[in-house]
Amino acid sequence: MIIGSKWCCRLSFSLNINLEYREIFLIVKRRRVLFFVIVVVILILVVGVFMYFLTTKSKVNLIEILQASNKELVIKSPVLTPGQDIPVKYTCDGDDISPPLMWSNYPDNTKSFLLIMYDPDAPGGLFIHWVLYDIPSSINSISENIPKKEVIEGVGKQGINDFGYIGYGGPCPPPGSKHRYIFVILALDVKPNLPPGLSLNKVLEEVHGRVLAYGELMVYYGR
Repeated sequence: MIIGSKWCCRLSFSLNINLEYREIFLIVKRRRVLFFVIVVVILILVVGVFMYFLTTKSKVNLIEILQASNKELVIKSPVLTPGQDIPVKYTCDGDDISPPLMWSNYPDNTKSFLLIMYDPDAPGGLFIHWVLYDIPSSINSISENIPKKEVIEGVGKQGINDFGYIGYGGPCPPPGSKHRYIFVILALDVKPNLPPGLSLNKVLEEVHGRVLAYGELMVYYGR
């Protein structure tokens, strides 16, 4: 009986040790998982902050460039009325095609144009809908439905918008109050001859200090 009791004690002691090791193992495992989750969250936050400042940089520069330039150009469209709603056809709720535009009253020494469309009321700040650059000074209008490709023969080159693709991206605001959508045409004293597919930030870096004048057309859209 004494021998049996000793074996029972040893077995019980062994089981207790195994249980303790298992608990320690689970605690370590949980801490490792928690550590991994914390690292992932920190990385996501760092990347998010980096992307925020990266994208904000170009949009702040755009506003600064406009504020430092003369508003002389006149930009209009046969399908858009300034201060009124843009037709659904030119939004993500319709055909999502670019509207026809024309401009005038630009300086004689204009060498090229830069066309931008942006939303200043987007939740994350300025949202770029369209970037069309290296437009020859001999052109003062563009037709409806510019293809969503990098190079438009005889017209210019298109950059990437904040939707993440090349070309025009129509108004597509979240439900709520109406947003402003501003078409801006800038007259430049240089033809930069940039490669296609650039971000607005890169285009602005190349033409900084070369803006002669600009004009803008504002419309609204809400859902």
